[in-house]
Amino acid sequence: MKTKKIILIAVVVVAAVCVCVWLFSGSAAKHKISYATATVSKADIASSVTATGTIEPVTEVEVGTQVSGIIDKIYVDYNSVVKKGQLIAEMDRITLQNDLASQQATFDGAKAEYEYQQKNYERNKGLHDKQLISDTDYETALYNYQHAKSSYDSSKASLAKAQRNLSYATITSPIDGVVISRDVEAGQTVASGFETPTLFTIAADLTQMQVVADVDEADIGGVEVGQRASFTVDAYPNDTFEGKVTQIRLGDASTSSSSSTTSSSSTVVTYEVVISAPNPDLKLKPRLTANINIYIVDKQGVLCVPNKALRFTPEPALIGKDETIKDCQGNHKVWTLEGNTFTAHAVQTGITNGVATEITGGIAEGTKVITEATAAGMPSLSPDTAGGEDRSPFMPGPRRRNNNAKTTQNK
Repeated sequence: MKTKKIILIAVVVVAAVCVCVWLFSGSAAKHKISYATATVSKADIASSVTATGTIEPVTEVEVGTQVSGIIDKIYVDYNSVVKKGQLIAEMDRITLQNDLASQQATFDGAKAEYEYQQKNYERNKGLHDKQLISDTDYETALYNYQHAKSSYDSSKASLAKAQRNLSYATITSPIDGVVISRDVEAGQTVASGFETPTLFTIAADLTQMQVVADVDEADIGGVEVGQRASFTVDAYPNDTFEGKVTQIRLGDASTSSSSSTTSSSSTVVTYEVVISAPNPDLKLKPRLTANINIYIVDKQGVLCVPNKALRFTPEPALIGKDETIKDCQGNHKVWTLEGNTFTAHAVQTGITNGVATEITGGIAEGTKVITEATAAGMPSLSPDTAGGEDRSPFMPGPRRRNNNAKTTQNK
């Protein structure tokens, strides 16, 4: 039995060796190896970070009241277009008017007392200067005058406050805009205590919106003001909206804890990034959730090649005896095949998005370069790749990165 097993293994090994010799011999390889090519061409290269955010008006004002009372009348509703200074609500005036009348009466009495004590003081001062009254009488007149003046000034301030409070009963719009929130009803009592109650929220111009995105701390280092951004909203899944980064709010970092399936938890730090969102057709509504791509690498119309072309190298064992390899020096190179000659071209590279790389020199536009070699009946013989479409599906991709490239390949 052992002898039979040894003979069987030997036969299998010899058969495998014969197959390999047949596949990779010069003449066989010449006819069994095929090469895929791509054309060096101009394309757009972009690499982005992703985030989620909220659509918000650029200018949004909460309108409240500084006095307590009953809402008497409301003149606007949701979606009402208002102008600056327009009357939008009124509060019940009776209590405020009574308070004003009381303060007016107090003021009138304090004013009369002040004027009397002022004349009395001036008269006693003249007599005292002539030594016709005692120092005690003079000091009493001075005290009464100063006390009356203090009461008069206090009542004047109280009267001004009562007049101002009465003016607060008339609520007007502080800006031109649209009412996007109404939080009160006619007859409702509002109490102005430590916080001013919000009655309305008015957005200035809904044709110019903004997206406030929460960008992860791992990605914020690549985000800069002026970068292009695109985003989608669930309300219009087929539409892509464009904007630019206008502000990075470094002071608005927020943290949140996320728990895994185990008992451990991690803290996620995000920063608010503001992105402009032109809205001429008013599709974007306040508070919509947006899925954003911020392009940290973004070039249009640059010469580029697939990354596979930069990784390809012809292996002498895989080509025929008649083929010639002309190598060259250089950190980055691409290969062309003309007839039976493989020629290497040293190239200078620029930005990359993991799928394609910018070529800044070393090869002309329109040149066909080899991206991979394939033997009949065998998988691709190109080296293992990483990034973008070339990445193994079993390998995790870069966190929160999104790479896009428009390249032309000829196979």
